[in-house]
Amino acid sequence: MEIILHAHHAEVSESLRAQAEAAITRIARRVNHVANAIVRFVGDGETRRVEIVLHRARKRELFVHADARAFAPALSAAVHRLESQVARTRRSRRVPIDGDRAW
Repeated sequence: MEIILHAHHAEVSESLRAQAEAAITRIARRVNHVANAIVRFVGDGETRRVEIVLHRARKRELFVHADARAFAPALSAAVHRLESQVARTRRSRRVPIDGDRAW
């Protein structure tokens, strides 16, 4: 998996880049067939935006974004939203078997 970091009108520290890479790597382990991930740090105006796109093989891409006054909280919110989105896509879609009382 390749992780691409973009900074648009933004100064992003190495520690923040490392946090983003670690979070994406952790989330990608839970998703099958991740081709690459793109993390954009956008610093236009007073708000800071972090956008994360996970490209998956033969499936729909996952996209999240978050805004805050600084990049660290925006990254944290975006990672949290991506984890929620991954959890929703990973829910079991199994068919009930005869005698299965869970259904």
